Amino acid sequence: MLKIGVILGSTREGRLSPQVGEWVKEVAGRRGDAEYEIIDIADYKLPLLGEPGGDASGAATWSQKVAACDGFVFIVAEYNHSITGALKNALDYLRVEWNNKAAGIVSYGSVGGARAAEHLRGILGELLVADVRVHPALSLFTDFENGTVFKPKEVQADSVNQMLDQLIPWATALKTIR
Repeated sequence: MLKIGVILGSTREGRLSPQVGEWVKEVAGRRGDAEYEIIDIADYKLPLLGEPGGDASGAATWSQKVAACDGFVFIVAEYNHSITGALKNALDYLRVEWNNKAAGIVSYGSVGGARAAEHLRGILGELLVADVRVHPALSLFTDFENGTVFKPKEVQADSVNQMLDQLIPWATALKTIR
């Protein structure tokens, strides 16, 4: 069975990505087509790549976790029209572990996180990750109560399933060339 990592892309205090990630995992888990696991980058010690003296003791575990996955769903918060620094750093820590895998993106922000998703697509292309077209975009104004409690519109679950309908075949196909 395919293993799909649901990567929480924010480490900030008060972040919303755990709520969104758990919801995506719940929606995905009903499908029975893969094993879905939450991967929280906050759980790994990944100081800024290249900074001297940082505690990078979590890097080996991060590498093993990503390498074990066949594909990913990135939960992406939009900060300053892009992805978080923590997610960019976590992506940069690895290279071959990402190669020839598939990814979907679920973003959120004031305009649904669309600008962050577009930035992430360029990064994923460089890492040889094939991202799928369907992109659930969650609005802070309509899918979150008071900007803090995740309450997605019903149509959003349909969007997640459509994204996974594309992700699973791509992850299956790319597994054959790794």
